[in-house]
Amino acid sequence: MTISEVGLRDGLQSISTIMPTEAKVEWIAREYEAGVREIEVGSFVSTALLPQMADTEAVIKAALNFPGLIVAVLVPNRRGCEAAIAAGAHKISLPLSVSETHSKKNLNRGHPAMLAEISACLDLVNAQPSHQKPHFEVGLATAFGCSIEGAVSAQQVYELAQQVVDRGVPEIGLSDTTGMGNPTQLEELVTGIWDRLGNQVLSSVHLHNTRGQGLANVLKAVELGITTIDSSLGGLGGCPYAPGASGNIVTEDLVFLLESMGYHTGIDLEKLLAARHAVAALLPSESWYGFTAEAGLPTGWVPTVPTND
Repeated sequence: MTISEVGLRDGLQSISTIMPTEAKVEWIAREYEAGVREIEVGSFVSTALLPQMADTEAVIKAALNFPGLIVAVLVPNRRGCEAAIAAGAHKISLPLSVSETHSKKNLNRGHPAMLAEISACLDLVNAQPSHQKPHFEVGLATAFGCSIEGAVSAQQVYELAQQVVDRGVPEIGLSDTTGMGNPTQLEELVTGIWDRLGNQVLSSVHLHNTRGQGLANVLKAVELGITTIDSSLGGLGGCPYAPGASGNIVTEDLVFLLESMGYHTGIDLEKLLAARHAVAALLPSESWYGFTAEAGLPTGWVPTVPTND
């Protein structure tokens, strides 16, 4: 089971504090020491809109010094993809909002323009030598509902997923950008995509805990066979262009849930809680969430012997 830490991107883009580069590298080092092996370290977006991400290239360069760490980054377009490839990112994600209204608010582009950007990014990625070729995926944002448009139908998700895969994108992800999803809906979307496009195209989900459904949705996802879950240290973050969309899943609570159930994450929870304490000290004006950090580990708690990967 892979936990993909997104706090350095999704978390920091949602707060006004601009974290210094050296502090971001310390954050990476703390989570790496705890056993986290995939971290989304930033995004190549307009620095006028999100000055918090202005040092993404430098952060990627530093993160590449941690052996075995998958260095992920988000890009909104071809230009961002070029920058990510040049910086050496291992994994590149591009968000495509199922809600076209959100797409225009978030990236100032409707679906036709975004699909063109996806094709352009894929051409860039495929042009790289095999030993340098990053993994490219498209995250279907607002797949569970939009705080601007309202309900998003499963058929809308399937149709857009089909268009993305038809362009040759090897993997898509499902994002509950607004925290509107529930386990029944998640099962419908995951199995619907698998039935139409094959299990190989979808293995990750990005879930928010805005309405307290985050871990319930995680439980359904792992029961179905999803193998990568995004989360944020201390639950930091949300989406600045989706009103009310606060609350990433808390990495510490997620690890406690999975390890308690016997899903091996490779993460030392005590070290992760220490990392949270250290990073919170670097962002003293921000709110931090998480039941595990507040209550502490149960007396004598040890991870269950793994029964699943």
